[in-house]
Amino acid sequence: MNYQPYGDGQNYQQLAWHETLELHELVAFQANSLIQFKKAIKKVQDGELKNLYLEAIEGIQGNLNELLSFYNYGPYPEDHYEMRSDEAAFFSGSLLGFTKTSVRSYAIAITETATPALHETFNRHLQKAINLHYKVFTYMYRRGYYSSYDLTKLRMNDVKSAKKALNMPY
Repeated sequence: MNYQPYGDGQNYQQLAWHETLELHELVAFQANSLIQFKKAIKKVQDGELKNLYLEAIEGIQGNLNELLSFYNYGPYPEDHYEMRSDEAAFFSGSLLGFTKTSVRSYAIAITETATPALHETFNRHLQKAINLHYKVFTYMYRRGYYSSYDLTKLRMNDVKSAKKALNMPY
């Protein structure tokens, strides 16, 4: 078999595992954020801020449409996903994204901190963020919102969430 997964760098047949997972992270985060922004824009009164929300919404929609095209190059049977309208999945996904960002932010901040008391504070906060992230992940996993051990199902959920976010009015 003359199979070249990477081709010439432009033409490819399959994504590598590590880039498949990075794609998942980006699509999941942006789909959840898009839903949040579309819900929030209805409440924004300030015209300038509303325009910033519109710019973010349009940018994320463009990103998702472009990123979804790469799902054709991985293990994803598109005809087997089901739409779920569970608000708990959305809210827990939002909380998971927040905790993951907190962990990353505190980890970076610690590497830039020279003051011992601030370093200790950041370290305590980091541990709390890690623990909360684990609790949120466990909650989502137990309820079937995050299929971390089934890459195909995980990717199917990404596409479902992204399509829901893209089709949501604002």
